[in-house]
Amino acid sequence: MTQRAAAVPLALTGLAVLGAVWWAATAEGGVLAQRFAPQATLASLALLLQQPDFLLHLWVSLRRVLAGLGMALIVGVPVGLLVGAARSVDTALSPAFQFLRMISPLSWMPVVVMVFGVGDRSVLFLLAFAGVWPIVLNTAAGVRSLDARWLMLARSLAATPTEMLTRVIVPGVVGHALTGLRLAIGVVWIVLVPAEMLGVNAGLGYFILDTRDRLAYSELLATVIVIGAVGTLLDSAARRLLRWWRPG
Repeated sequence: MTQRAAAVPLALTGLAVLGAVWWAATAEGGVLAQRFAPQATLASLALLLQQPDFLLHLWVSLRRVLAGLGMALIVGVPVGLLVGAARSVDTALSPAFQFLRMISPLSWMPVVVMVFGVGDRSVLFLLAFAGVWPIVLNTAAGVRSLDARWLMLARSLAATPTEMLTRVIVPGVVGHALTGLRLAIGVVWIVLVPAEMLGVNAGLGYFILDTRDRLAYSELLATVIVIGAVGTLLDSAARRLLRWWRPG
C-alpha cells in the first residue's frame, strides 16, 4: 500500500470525527437540532445539488474566483520577478507591500463600494487584492533562490536579457509561483463569501444571505458544506498542479 493510499483511511476517520461532533452538538434537541440537524441538512444538500439555480450560484462564484486569481497572477508574477531580481526595488517596495498585505481585504469594502459601486467590479477587486500578495512574495522568493550557477552559465553563453528571463528565470520560479497560487486560492476563497454580500444578485455569498432571510437554516448549513467541499477541491487541484510541475 502506498503512502498516499494509506492516508485515505486516516482522512476518512477525521471526517467521521467531525461528523460525530456535529451529530453530538445537535443530538440533545432544542434550537440547534431544529435548525442544523445533520439529517435535515444532508437532505437539503441533496436537493440543492439538483437545483439549476443553486448550481448557477456556484458557477458564478467559481467564475469570480478564477477571474480574481487571473488578475492576481497577471499583476503578482511580474511584480514578484521585479522585486526578486532588483534589490533596490525590493528595498523601496517591501515596506509598502508589507503595510498593504497586513490590511484585511474586507477592510476595503466601504472604500471599494464608493469607488466601483456594488456589483462584480467591487468583488473582483477584493478577490484580486486578497490573492496578489502570496503570489508576489513567493515569486520574489523563487527569484532569490535561483542557483547563481545557472545565471553565470547563461551569461557565459551570451544570453540576452530576454533569453535570461524566458529560459532561466521564469522556468526556475514557476514552482514558487504555483505555491503562491495555492496560498492565494485559500485566501481568495475565504474572502469570496463576504465579498459577494456587496449587493450582487448571484453567488454563494448572496445565496447564504438569501437562506438567512428565508429562515432556511438547513439550506444555509448545506451551502456552508458546499463551500468547504469546493474549497478543498480547489486546493487539491492546486496541489496536484504543483506536484506535476515538481514531481517528488
